[in-house]
Amino acid sequence: MTATFPLGPFEPSTANPILRPRGDGWESANLYNPAAIVVGDRVALLYRAHAADRVSRIGLAWSDDGIRFEREDEPVLVPEHDYEKAGCEDPRVTRVDGTFYLTYTGFSGASAQLCLATSADLREWTKHGPLFPGFNTWRTLPYGPDVPWSKAGVIHPEKLVGRYWMWFGEGTIHAATSADLLHWTPVADDGHPIHTPTPGSWDATLVEIGAPPVRTADGLLVFLTNGATASSPSQVDYRCGQIAVAETDPATVVARTSEPWLRPTSFEDTHGMVSNVTFVEGLVSFRGKWFAYYGQSDTTLAVATCEV
Repeated sequence: MTATFPLGPFEPSTANPILRPRGDGWESANLYNPAAIVVGDRVALLYRAHAADRVSRIGLAWSDDGIRFEREDEPVLVPEHDYEKAGCEDPRVTRVDGTFYLTYTGFSGASAQLCLATSADLREWTKHGPLFPGFNTWRTLPYGPDVPWSKAGVIHPEKLVGRYWMWFGEGTIHAATSADLLHWTPVADDGHPIHTPTPGSWDATLVEIGAPPVRTADGLLVFLTNGATASSPSQVDYRCGQIAVAETDPATVVARTSEPWLRPTSFEDTHGMVSNVTFVEGLVSFRGKWFAYYGQSDTTLAVATCEV
């Protein structure tokens, strides 16, 4: 389904939060930051959750209406390697020719690296490791980690100008291309992002790609994004915006919303492990509506909707 830029207006659901931590196991402390995709006539969420140890795993939940979800008991993606020993975090998902391509952050405890996994059923995953070793999406900013650091990758399911495209990054946003969806090459080095924070605005400290793009009728790709202002690592305000690129020039941002479409307002948005956070990672068109799924203060999971 085609979109317009900007998407919206979105309204947070009165059912929020639609998923909370539960039990005393792997998802007992915090549950947030979901990827979303329509499979058949249901919405699937791949969400990040952890216990008090803060080692994240990825869970799977299903819904017939986009609001009420049934969770599978066990996580579908768990830490196995040194590069992800401190957590598998913040998934995004795209399907191409029957294969699901999941990007996620592998956190070693010192460095975050964007990783890729593939699956035919959303349950059994083959990991392909870090995509951009040595890349640091914070390099051009005067703050942030000074180690390899790359997060947040979204993939468009169709080729543009002869290649598959991914947009990725926390701090600043970059683009990469691929011939086979498994091996990715940035279009420029980490000193040349395609989108950066806007001084004096709601996204003055950092920008981060949100959900995979949707196509407009006039040849644009529209992305939900995240932006933040921060006075310290623990004093942040995350809001959600939108950017657009042209299908004929996927590495150039041609539009940006000057105001966020979502900001912390509810109790859950403003109270949690990291307070004052609305953080979007999933967007689907389902039964005549857009459903945007987001984390609330790194603690609970919510959805906002708008009519198509």
